[in-house]
Amino acid sequence: MTQLPDPDLDDAPAWVAEHFGALTLDGPAGVRRSTRFTGGQAAADAALSAFSVRGYAARRNQVLPESARGASGLSPFIRHGLLTLPRVWDAVAGGPGRDVGKFRDELLWQEYARHLYARVGRAIRRPLRREPAVGEGWSGDPWPTEMACLAEIDRSLTEEGWLVNQSRMWAASQWTVRAGQRWQDGERGMFRQLLDGSTAANGLGWQWTIGAGTGKPYGFSRWQVEKRAPELCRQCPLRQRCPIQSWPQSQPGTGVEPVAVLRHDPDPTRTAGPAEPRLTGSPEAVWLTAESLGDDDPALAAHPELPVVFVFDAPLLARLRLAGHRLVFLTEALADLGRRRAVEVHLGDPTQVLAGRRLAVTYAPVPGFAVRAGHLDVAALHPWPWLRRPSGGSVASFTAWVRR
Repeated sequence: MTQLPDPDLDDAPAWVAEHFGALTLDGPAGVRRSTRFTGGQAAADAALSAFSVRGYAARRNQVLPESARGASGLSPFIRHGLLTLPRVWDAVAGGPGRDVGKFRDELLWQEYARHLYARVGRAIRRPLRREPAVGEGWSGDPWPTEMACLAEIDRSLTEEGWLVNQSRMWAASQWTVRAGQRWQDGERGMFRQLLDGSTAANGLGWQWTIGAGTGKPYGFSRWQVEKRAPELCRQCPLRQRCPIQSWPQSQPGTGVEPVAVLRHDPDPTRTAGPAEPRLTGSPEAVWLTAESLGDDDPALAAHPELPVVFVFDAPLLARLRLAGHRLVFLTEALADLGRRRAVEVHLGDPTQVLAGRRLAVTYAPVPGFAVRAGHLDVAALHPWPWLRRPSGGSVASFTAWVRR
């Protein structure tokens, strides 16, 4: 258990490399900040203010040139609670109806992923409804970076820690639907790099793309690249012998026994967390988790007089081996918060670091939160800021869920 010195926003990469770079994917020497994103509430507020929803419906799937993209780039801030879904939902009110509707559909997809993960837990890493479609006839490297489209995905992941959704679908389809690799391995590799990487959204996105959630795999081919990023095909060394020239050949997956709670939740209150603050004592500190680092965090807002404590979970980091830029992003968020609140940063096992302290915390809809909170003295448990509070109905498909 180690209390770390306060991080500085400008020196976040060096701070991460010094204190727990050995727990990152590439080691201390490989720790860099994202070339596109800076963590923190100030950066999140600026990104939301700069985003215009106009044109989103037509341009959201564009990959290159960047000037033609419609993607918001807000997902890293949403992932870590620097922007809540209700706030972002409200921010686009008044925009063109088609664009607002399509953008809000994407926010609902994020909410759906959280509902599903909160209910099924780690079962999200096995096929929800069908075995994935598996590629046939592919030989050699499943991820040939001689292909300009795949090289660009690699560059974006390692330098920026982010991809537009279209590129994520290309990656998942190439890895599993075309090359026949285990989807869990590909999903975990992407998760390690993405600033917005979450088991909920990333896991569900892969399942949808490879047909494990819907039975309809997405077939990555040259046609999509020429439509969404034509400059990649023009400069590709393999443009005259493209290995994805035609639709992939794949074997459709068979049905699986769905997770028991997929269609009905016997305890939606457990899934959703409290609807109102649950107070059992007087807290002495606010415990922030990586799910909710923003100034609008309910526990943080409700206890402005209390110090804040955040624990980099050493056992978890050792297992996940995240890219350094992911931890830099979190560190930047803490450093930014430290300009307004007293913040303690620790490295260790949260259940040991926080033992004996009366805590205020916001419920987090992830399995690990309940496990850790169950070992701690939570004197004030605050509600998660749901866009739609979970109910007991089916989450077997997005369409059924959103209509309900």
